[in-house]
Amino acid sequence: MQNGSNHHLKPTIAVAGMGYWGKNLVRNFSELGALSLVCDANAAVEATLKSDYPGVRYCRDFSSVLSDPTISAVALATPAVTHYDLGKAALEAGKDVYVEKPLAIDVRQGRALVELAEKRGRILMVGHILRYHPAIIKLQELIRTGELGKIQCLYSNRLNIGKIRTEENILWSFAPHDISVILALLNEQPRSVFCQGGAYLNHDVSDVTLSQFEFASGVHAHIFVSWLHPFKEQRLVVVGSQKMAVFDDTAEHKLVLYPHKVEWKNRVPTAIKAKGENVPLESQEPLKTECQHFLDCVASRSTPLTDGREGLRVLTILDACQRSLTKRGAVIQVGETAPGMENLPYFAHESAYVDEGADIGAGTKIWHFAHVMRGARIGEKCVIGQNVNVDGGTVIGNNVKIQNNVSIYTGAVIEDDVFLGPSCVLTNVSNPRSQVNRHSLYERTVFKRGCTIGANSTIVCGVTIGRYAFVAAGSVVTRDVPDYGLVMGNPARQSGWMSRHGQRLTEPDAEGIMRCPEHGFRYQEITPGIVKCLDLDEETGLPTALTKGVRSYRELKQRHEKVAA
Repeated sequence: MQNGSNHHLKPTIAVAGMGYWGKNLVRNFSELGALSLVCDANAAVEATLKSDYPGVRYCRDFSSVLSDPTISAVALATPAVTHYDLGKAALEAGKDVYVEKPLAIDVRQGRALVELAEKRGRILMVGHILRYHPAIIKLQELIRTGELGKIQCLYSNRLNIGKIRTEENILWSFAPHDISVILALLNEQPRSVFCQGGAYLNHDVSDVTLSQFEFASGVHAHIFVSWLHPFKEQRLVVVGSQKMAVFDDTAEHKLVLYPHKVEWKNRVPTAIKAKGENVPLESQEPLKTECQHFLDCVASRSTPLTDGREGLRVLTILDACQRSLTKRGAVIQVGETAPGMENLPYFAHESAYVDEGADIGAGTKIWHFAHVMRGARIGEKCVIGQNVNVDGGTVIGNNVKIQNNVSIYTGAVIEDDVFLGPSCVLTNVSNPRSQVNRHSLYERTVFKRGCTIGANSTIVCGVTIGRYAFVAAGSVVTRDVPDYGLVMGNPARQSGWMSRHGQRLTEPDAEGIMRCPEHGFRYQEITPGIVKCLDLDEETGLPTALTKGVRSYRELKQRHEKVAA
């Protein structure tokens, strides 16, 4: 981050919040000679400042911090729910911002803070303290140089009988540290997450959670956090093909390597244990290093190690874990766009599942509890209703509307502008048996452009529903339906013709012309069972007068745009 300039050569810091963790920030910024002001709603803080930090000013109103021209940066140690509002106000006031983890409680809020900081040329840093711990810095170096070999798995336990919160659960209170570290060690985002937990003290506030992560590289990791544990444990284990590393923040020797090996004898793996090797580390307080780093970044206008975008990546994973926890352990696909948090071109409700590898067009909306599987292809501006399942291998065109409780199975090809009514049934095997695997015998069912399938209809696999055909509600379709055909009953039989606009065509006149009562377009049965619209081009849907004499697609497009205008 290079834009903007600092107010002073030496940054002056205001700390907002002097509670459990804010006291530590106050102490460190004071020792670094940068603390100027403390803001806290508790009036008792003023007496503490006068006693322990003479010369440091006090205020109760955050607006006083924002309006103070001598304050160049703000450190937020307030509850997580306030991070967005306070951070936004500080950035808009031209202050650089250090915010304790998490960056915010909502991904959209976190993204907004990052974008605002970049727009205003401000420093935005998140307090992921373990990234500044000598043991983690050394562990990163060991992994980068190949000392541990190929990383196979990681797991972290952060347990305590400690401060129990009611405004945030254990996942949001403890896990951000470990998520930040794991992302840094592996230098990649997880492909999917899975989280379960239990709420024992307060309803809907989890006291214990176990989060599991799967990475594209094949590495697996898990994070176990609890504030209902008989003793304090802060341990990270990294398993490599050559060595294993243990970071124990409560032990005398913080980082220990174990050059254990696994040898194969008679095709059976056998563990060969080795003595642990203590790794020497620099003696420094991680929080002081972190605070100094923030001051250096403010002074030099350089990007922090744990900048807003790093905080946003952690927030994205936290959000995925929370959604999994809410859904009682459902697997959540993080998606390829997570690292940079690019905006998805489509909308998916938070309760929907969209597997990585699904191809979804711009403007499509996927609603509650729908599931789009890997390999599915969905076009633009589609609507996928509640409880809809789209299997891998299905192809769905543009502007398709699929109503609630519909399953689209492999073998279905759905062209543009198709309407599938609520609870209609599509199949892909004619003679299914539970004990017989017929995956290789899936049949192809085609829904051509503009056709409508009524509610509770059943479409037997292997048939083709013609263009703009209309299947009445409750019908059972066992054979092909012609273009513009209207079918109903069980089994479905043709009972007339429908226009492109969903209106039943009139009886043929003396010249065999049927008309749409809505738009007046003319239709004619050219040969038995084959109807065409005389006033519209079959391929483009434009009036035939516009398509006559067209020499190129570009010319046709220009005519189309002229008509639309």
